[in-house]
Amino acid sequence: MKKTALSFILMLSAVSLFAQENGVEMADKLRASGKIYVVVAVMLLLFTAFILYLFSIDKRLKKVEKGN
Repeated sequence: MKKTALSFILMLSAVSLFAQENGVEMADKLRASGKIYVVVAVMLLLFTAFILYLFSIDKRLKKVEKGN
């Protein structure tokens, strides 16, 4: 059983090594055209909005807990 598990783990690691040869074409194209900054800005905006939303929900929950 140990030999089977070890050989399976080794095969999975070999597969991941073959998969690493390909580059990420979309990221390279976006970086070359300068659009990567737009993608990063949108992701940062969404992350900030999500964090602010979570803090507002937390404040509301604290008010409800104090009221009860």
